[in-house]
Amino acid sequence: MPESRRQALTPDALLMMDTIARCGSFAAAARELGRVPSALTYSVRQLEEALDVLLFDRRSRQAQLTAAGQELLNEGRRLLAEMDAVANRVRRVATGWESELTIVADGVVSRLVMFELIEGFYAQRMADGQPPGTRLKLRREIMAGTWEALVTGQADLSIGVMLGGTPQAGIELQPLGEVEFVFCVAPHHPLAAGDAPLTDEQIFAHRAVAVADSAQRMSPVTVNLLPGQDVLTVPTMAAKVEALLRCLGCGFVPEPQARDHLRAGRLVARQVARQRVPARFGYAWRRNAARGQALQWWLGQLDSPTTRAALLDRHCGLLEPLE
Repeated sequence: MPESRRQALTPDALLMMDTIARCGSFAAAARELGRVPSALTYSVRQLEEALDVLLFDRRSRQAQLTAAGQELLNEGRRLLAEMDAVANRVRRVATGWESELTIVADGVVSRLVMFELIEGFYAQRMADGQPPGTRLKLRREIMAGTWEALVTGQADLSIGVMLGGTPQAGIELQPLGEVEFVFCVAPHHPLAAGDAPLTDEQIFAHRAVAVADSAQRMSPVTVNLLPGQDVLTVPTMAAKVEALLRCLGCGFVPEPQARDHLRAGRLVARQVARQRVPARFGYAWRRNAARGQALQWWLGQLDSPTTRAALLDRHCGLLEPLE
């Protein structure tokens, strides 16, 4: 590769491409990066000249990538993730404790138990009596979003990943447990009455409530929706339960998260004719020979069958969704 091209492909240039693509316009990206739009446009042109390619379609009013631009974006994101991973590994080797640990939890995972684990983590003391210096970042992702955060380097540990496929190279995976999903409606919903299992035709006639898959780049997962059915899409499982309580639709909910509402009569569970099996979940982390002590602590907690069961089953005590 000519020296000018190598010099042009800096981390700042790759980050600039990522920001423009994510924001959808040069103006929005300039605001996020703290630059004026003209300076950002000039930087893009310099990069295009160095690479001798067009990265954006000038005929579009939006920041529309060309095929070459999309390839640079994909590879750039991978390189940025690798650079972050290298920096993290260097810090881990030096201190033994990660400077930062990012944990992703799916919507099926108990927020209450997650915060209990965080309390236990901060209660630790090292040999000198000081707490570990690792900064924890807790994120909520949905379905394929839990995998995406891990494989793109945005997370160190994902709890509640959906099982079924083969994990990517470099990913360690262990089972977390199974969760039964129940079909729920409000007591005054048209589907609440009756004893016979509901057919797909009966369900199709009513609006479904679905939680949006949070994946941005990986293929999103669609579960329990019928083709062509009217859908209300919400961001979290807590929001889905709220929508069901307000009779805004029908849908499947993890039984532990619906349990108290079912007992109190605020929701009604109906059997469905479609054959169903419990959903299987796991936890996964990136394979790393220099694994830090913070990640080791969390994996040690997840070794406990009691902890794994609680993460899927104990959903009382917190009402506000974790964003």
